[in-house]
Amino acid sequence: MTSVLETSGPVVLPALLLCDFGHLAREVGRLEAAGAEALHLDVMDGRFVPQLTYGPVVVKAVREAAKVPLEVHLMIEDPERSLEDYCRLGAEIVTVHLEALAEPRRALAAIRDHGARAHLAISPGTPVTRAEPFLDACDGVLVMSVEPGFGGQAFEPQALDKLARLAAVRRETGGRFHLGIDGGISTETIAAAAAAGAELIVAGSAVIRSPDYARAITELEALARAAT
Repeated sequence: MTSVLETSGPVVLPALLLCDFGHLAREVGRLEAAGAEALHLDVMDGRFVPQLTYGPVVVKAVREAAKVPLEVHLMIEDPERSLEDYCRLGAEIVTVHLEALAEPRRALAAIRDHGARAHLAISPGTPVTRAEPFLDACDGVLVMSVEPGFGGQAFEPQALDKLARLAAVRRETGGRFHLGIDGGISTETIAAAAAAGAELIVAGSAVIRSPDYARAITELEALARAAT
């Protein structure tokens, strides 16, 4: 399995949250046939964020159906208790929120120890300076451009400043972490996100609510790559 992190240029990761879960394997197949190089799964517990989504059982089902890598985005309290489970299910990337971690460095190390790539997510209200001490311990940073756990929100432009700052830190320090963005991505916002440094770009409704997954992914990635 080729890692999505080995591809060149920005990559769109369709988020499965809005897909037809009554036909999950079919949806996974449609997304792969449409050119998705990886899939993004939002795990929410109804406590760290208001919404309750799914857990290991659904992630396991997606892993069994999918040929492409998975990013599992944990929007949950005490994520340290679940890291091993999601790594063992075959997630290539496990993303944890800085705001939910008592000891970020230890949690990131645990993800790596279990064979997955460790990504750190930061919510809109969290400044980049809080994440900077841990950049050497993670494989990627996911900048949230909406509040996690709330649907239908508009893209928050402050995320672009965060991406630009993280990209600058990476250049200055020789860091090797990847940059991602999640929330409000559309044909109107993806170019600015890519120009600011986003490489792994999570898109939910822009793909899943499109009648043609392949056209949606192709258009979004073309806009992103033209901006870099």
